[in-house]
Amino acid sequence: MTEREPAYIAGAFEHPTREAPDKSTMQLHAEVAKGALADAGLSKDDVNGLFTAGVPEYQSGLSPLVIADYLGVDASYVDTTDYGGSSYIAHVGHAVSAIRDGKCDVALITLAGRPRSRGQATGSGAREIRTVQDSFERIYGATNITMYGMAAQRHMHEHGTTAEQLAEVRVAASQHAQYNDDAMFQDPVTVEDVVESRVVADPLHLLDCCVISDGGGALVLVSEDVRDDLDREAVEVLGHGEAPSHHDAGRIDITRTGAESSGERAFAEAGLGPADIDYASIYDSFTITVLEAIEDLGFCEKGEGGEFVEGGTLQAPDGDLPFNTDGGGLCSNHPANRGGMTKVIEAVRQLRGEANPEVQVDADIALAHGTGGSIATRHGAATVVLGGEGR
Repeated sequence: MTEREPAYIAGAFEHPTREAPDKSTMQLHAEVAKGALADAGLSKDDVNGLFTAGVPEYQSGLSPLVIADYLGVDASYVDTTDYGGSSYIAHVGHAVSAIRDGKCDVALITLAGRPRSRGQATGSGAREIRTVQDSFERIYGATNITMYGMAAQRHMHEHGTTAEQLAEVRVAASQHAQYNDDAMFQDPVTVEDVVESRVVADPLHLLDCCVISDGGGALVLVSEDVRDDLDREAVEVLGHGEAPSHHDAGRIDITRTGAESSGERAFAEAGLGPADIDYASIYDSFTITVLEAIEDLGFCEKGEGGEFVEGGTLQAPDGDLPFNTDGGGLCSNHPANRGGMTKVIEAVRQLRGEANPEVQVDADIALAHGTGGSIATRHGAATVVLGGEGR
């Protein structure tokens, strides 16, 4: 394999708010950008790469121009790839490529949004028809939650997965959220609590679903030369992969996701495999999202995810695969309904030893994975493998 220039995540910041009725989306972008740059020990004037997506007020395709203008960034490289919730994990990989190509040496990635303050019924509400596919799907009542419910039902049919096994994912997330002062839901729950909560889209219960929150987050990636000048522990991006997944002209299997391809590509680039991962941040829009991703990333065989998550496997610090130690989207934060950003942020915290002490893992290698769109129709999967400086 050709030797590649390393690239690093030097700054990470998650906005502490979960509801921001008195702030604009643009203000949130500015605040998370300022926080991540301060974390890295850099200033706005150092930024020459800008990555963002999903600015809801600006559907004209001008969002990168609007963000650059608002932040006052003089960028030589801009990327607004939009994979939904996995966009920001894809942006990490794209920023690494841009840095290696000499297009920029300080890349800023920002996410912000206010769906909670706007009263947006993200998962259950009908959306306007915008694509040719919507004309064949949404007119029959398809929503995010019903499509994920359909995926869960099929997984149960194919593999015997149970509601109790899905509940283990929420239980682990809630155990971690109790130590996060910013988490929306900090009370631990049991398997019984999850399966006894009301059914939202059979077989998914209310507690199988993520939160809706305002807020945002940002990352700063830098070249090796910039990193050498910083007085800050940085995290190396070892591998990146992404993949779109879709109907494939009707040959879709909704028990499988694009993680099969994105994970394989990320591991191959890193020269590592699932057994090397000490900590995993996995997009958790719903419990079934996590279960399928765990299988498709290779942590267990297809169909064995239900058994794999039983018995505290996902719980930090001592589980075999501790995940989402901030409480994840299920309990803590799902800013702008796009959870990929917070997955990278918590992985960085773990590798720096900056997670909440009760859930800090002895981690040298971490994975962050995102699923954007819907696993029952079309989605974008993105995966990064990260390494701490002490490995």
